[in-house]
Amino acid sequence: MLIPVILCGGSGSRLWPVSRETHPKPFIRMNDGNSLLQKAFIRGAGLPDVAEVMTVTNGELLTKTQDEFKQVNTRKLPTRYVLEPFGRNTAAAVAMATLLVQRHHGGEATLLVLPADHLITDQAAFEQAVTTASKLAGAGHIVTFGIQPTAPETGFGYIEADGHHVLRFVEKPDLATAETYLASGRYLWNAGMFCFRAETMLAEMRTHCPDILASATACLVASMEGVSDQNSTVVLNREGFANVRSESIDYALMEKTRQAAVVACNLGWSDIGSWQAISDLTPPDQQGNRVLGETVMENTRNCYIESAHRLVGTVGLDDLIIVDTPDALLVARRDQTQDVKKIYNRLHAAGHDASKLHRTVHRPWGTYTVLEEGPFFKIKRIEVNPKASLSLQMHHHRSEHWIVVSGTAKVVNGEQEMLLRTNESTYIPAGHVHRLSNPGIIPLQMIEVQSGQYLGEDDIVRFSDQYGRDVQPPG
Repeated sequence: MLIPVILCGGSGSRLWPVSRETHPKPFIRMNDGNSLLQKAFIRGAGLPDVAEVMTVTNGELLTKTQDEFKQVNTRKLPTRYVLEPFGRNTAAAVAMATLLVQRHHGGEATLLVLPADHLITDQAAFEQAVTTASKLAGAGHIVTFGIQPTAPETGFGYIEADGHHVLRFVEKPDLATAETYLASGRYLWNAGMFCFRAETMLAEMRTHCPDILASATACLVASMEGVSDQNSTVVLNREGFANVRSESIDYALMEKTRQAAVVACNLGWSDIGSWQAISDLTPPDQQGNRVLGETVMENTRNCYIESAHRLVGTVGLDDLIIVDTPDALLVARRDQTQDVKKIYNRLHAAGHDASKLHRTVHRPWGTYTVLEEGPFFKIKRIEVNPKASLSLQMHHHRSEHWIVVSGTAKVVNGEQEMLLRTNESTYIPAGHVHRLSNPGIIPLQMIEVQSGQYLGEDDIVRFSDQYGRDVQPPG
């Protein structure tokens, strides 16, 4: 029995401005139309003897993740979602997944841990590597996957190996050290994938990181688990999860255990860790340019340009990365794309929306798009899915005017409940409890005009919510 476990965390800060906190790297779509997350699901679900697919992700990404999987779960495999209230690194995620697999499938079940944001192009080689890893896992090993290096890469960790035996794990090296690693033939790139039996992982965690396992176990006891059709959802207890020490599985366990083994492989693997890596996926033209979108280029060479929404014109450029989104533009030298995370970190520290949200934001009930904003006003286009409903909520600092464009809206506005149709509207003063629902069978399209002294998305008090988001009692 095999359980692929997809770890869908992190912000993908080096792929800003496409990757944001609410639209992280796993949701970025490749040229074939599938996201990295969907590719990870297809990769794991396509293996033999899979009992279910488990995903560990942030609770706010649940609906988005479910929508991604619905499009590619052609085998109708059972899925289990483990929802973290916030990130606590990979040791916590692996501990939770392993405890749940033991609970539902027993200690002899095999877990295959897969990052959600990696790309593997050779599925046959991947399946062969998993077969080898599963045999080693059955013999009591915790198996990691080592990629045969093709260059002296300084952005990856390395594994020094002798056959399947792990000699040591090595941090990201400088260029001179990486060159010696490549020349020796003993070193592999650490791909961050693992294969092990549940009972083996739990035994090793009791030895090497018992505090993480104990606090994860206590958190799971206090957590809620529900089942709907073939989908299971585990909402991890916030207070209990905060007690789990934040550390990577590499530091917490893999560098200490004597049960580590490695499978050397060549999978067409990339961690898609920068815009340079994204650029390499697109064939160049005769001038070395790689382009996604409409461009007019004059005397431009060796550039990557991505713009889905508007024309980009360039003159006299060389070796640049240009990524255009509706609300942010990135221009960077090709050899400095690792430093894009510094831009993201500065925006995040300043609380800037461009680190967290896109103009179009996905919510469990649908989407909203910011059309225009300025001091004391914001205009949104809101689309509510059929039979979906926003939370019963209130805002302290802003009032809202709702105008129906198409469809039918069911509205709670203070003490009133009403149905609004095309061109009808309602005004909601600040402090009024309100709710918007779509009772129909077609999407509801609305325009929302906000006005007030503060228009931040955190000015919301929820009293009732069907998607499990935090609420508080009225009054």
